Amino acid sequence: MANRKKEVYKPKPMTEGKRDLIQGLLQEYDIQSAEDIQDALKDLLSRTIQGMLETEMDNHLGYDRYERSGEPNYRNGTKPKTVHSKYGEFEVDVPQDRQSSFEPQVLPKRQKDIFSIDDKIIAMYAKGMTTRQISETIEDIYGFEVSEGMVSDITDKLLPRIRCYGVAVNGVLRF
Repeated sequence: MANRKKEVYKPKPMTEGKRDLIQGLLQEYDIQSAEDIQDALKDLLSRTIQGMLETEMDNHLGYDRYERSGEPNYRNGTKPKTVHSKYGEFEVDVPQDRQSSFEPQVLPKRQKDIFSIDDKIIAMYAKGMTTRQISETIEDIYGFEVSEGMVSDITDKLLPRIRCYGVAVNGVLRF
């Protein structure tokens, strides 16, 4: 049996948009070392997961945060959860509902290890994916389908946070 060489990542050519993105990240996170890069990636990943959890809760309850509703079930605070990723540990606040019927799909109950999804979530930022592509990626990651509407809700919540690093063109985030 022949030994297979491990495939080495070869970066794509540097574009002006990528250069601007890197400059923005260097300034925003005051990156001086490889450890600072890890911390920046942890921050971006945790904020992404947090935003996705909040959007899931909105869809579960049928109304956005701070909206009034006559429904018997409503938000009931958050519960901190430590998540383990290849970038290190970080904490997210998992939304709770009064009837305890909220079952997060992005970060299921009792799951704390997300080693397999780190790169895919970060890639959604970098690739400027459409809602259909993000939906397919989420299905690939979690093994369940999510509507393009839910993906759209998620990206609508996340885009304002990441717009400073890229420009949306025809609904697609470009760096």
